[in-house]
Amino acid sequence: MFKRKKKRLQNVLVLGLGGIGSYLGKRLVHEGYAVTVIENDREPLQRADGNLDARLIKGDAMSVSCWQEANAQKMDLLIAVTDNDAVNMVASMIGHRFGIRRKIARVRSLEFGEQSEVFSNRDLTTDLLIHPEEVAAQEIHRLVERTAGNDLIEIADGQCQVVAVSVPANSPVANRTLVEIAQLYSGYPFRVVACARGIRTLTLRGDLKILPQDHIFIMARREAIPQLMQMAGVEERAVHRGMILGGGLVGRRVAELLGKSMSVRLIERDARTCAELSESLRHTEVLHGDGSDADVLALAGILDMDIFIATTGSDETNIVSCLLAKHLMNRQNRDPNGSKGKTIAMVNKEDYVILASTIGLDVALNKKMLAGSEILRFIRRGELLSVARLHGVDAEVVELVASPGSKVTRQPLSNLRPLLGGKIIIGGVCRNSRWEIGLGNTQVGPGERVIVVCHPRSLKDLPRLFSS
Repeated sequence: MFKRKKKRLQNVLVLGLGGIGSYLGKRLVHEGYAVTVIENDREPLQRADGNLDARLIKGDAMSVSCWQEANAQKMDLLIAVTDNDAVNMVASMIGHRFGIRRKIARVRSLEFGEQSEVFSNRDLTTDLLIHPEEVAAQEIHRLVERTAGNDLIEIADGQCQVVAVSVPANSPVANRTLVEIAQLYSGYPFRVVACARGIRTLTLRGDLKILPQDHIFIMARREAIPQLMQMAGVEERAVHRGMILGGGLVGRRVAELLGKSMSVRLIERDARTCAELSESLRHTEVLHGDGSDADVLALAGILDMDIFIATTGSDETNIVSCLLAKHLMNRQNRDPNGSKGKTIAMVNKEDYVILASTIGLDVALNKKMLAGSEILRFIRRGELLSVARLHGVDAEVVELVASPGSKVTRQPLSNLRPLLGGKIIIGGVCRNSRWEIGLGNTQVGPGERVIVVCHPRSLKDLPRLFSS
């Protein structure tokens, strides 16, 4: 929803150019915000110079003179995401003294924020405390609970869903264009809202041919999803047993969440950490060993697992272990009618998130991107009703309201295609409290809620389509 009367945040002060800071800086600049960054380390500043259209200040985030140089008193938003939690929390208090209206701080400990007995958000004068490891653990937990496809996102008050699938070679939709697929399954109201091939996110056109191994995202009403999965040739996969590699903050928290509803085993190579985890994780079987070793995985019972989750601090270890586990969990190697296990890998490099599906992994997650998306969702909440990111493709799902007289309300969706350019897909429209899938003859009405799927860089184009 775009509100003319409410001033849109313009000036943003970012403290720290680490993973979250650099990711947010790029995204905010693309969306039209004026970004100023304070960073004490010369190396990330040199990487950002020429790649980030922002004002860069070398200095200490605790230096008042740096804040004054950044014109902190004119800032609308503070995002403190340095690697030091104490600095981030104190920075929020400093920002409050400078009169910055909204403040976001990154912390690792779950003991701070919300209804904490020690320090709540109010005590720290923050509007949002973001815990990257907790965000990642919660996302893994959500993904594990899904039994179909690689991902499933509920939208539109739960009436609609977006499901991600890798197209099997024998799928009825393989080697057909989007127009042919729509005609073949005209009885099912659905939209293909995104498609990734290799590391590229493709522009959707009617003549786009879906190929085997393409990663596609289908939007439909909740009740139609099972039929669509059967149509696409994707199997339902119940998850009862899981294995986690790595007992760090993310792995430990994932084990806590999953251990409440399923059988979980965790492999950790550090003996001291193993001992600590054995005492604290009551519902998890903790094993000591090198999870990148096939023999260790076999002895740990990987052959009987439904899902393998790699959360170590090494991208290479996580990716290689997932590929190995994927092979070992493929019961079709032993039984033609057997099922395949699912893999989730935590990675630090953003490029690996898109690359994952091309090398055999089901899902790759980057906690910095997840935390950044959570922050962006908070920032946009005054303009967009909801925002969700699709894994494995450069696309986001947003919900907003079409203003009376806006361009999107003037003609059917089929006539708007030249204006949308295949980069903005209108997936659903809410009418009379019921969500309908947006098809070619659908025309958005004034004041109606709309689900849009678009590239993050196209978010800045939404106001000209949905505002009067």
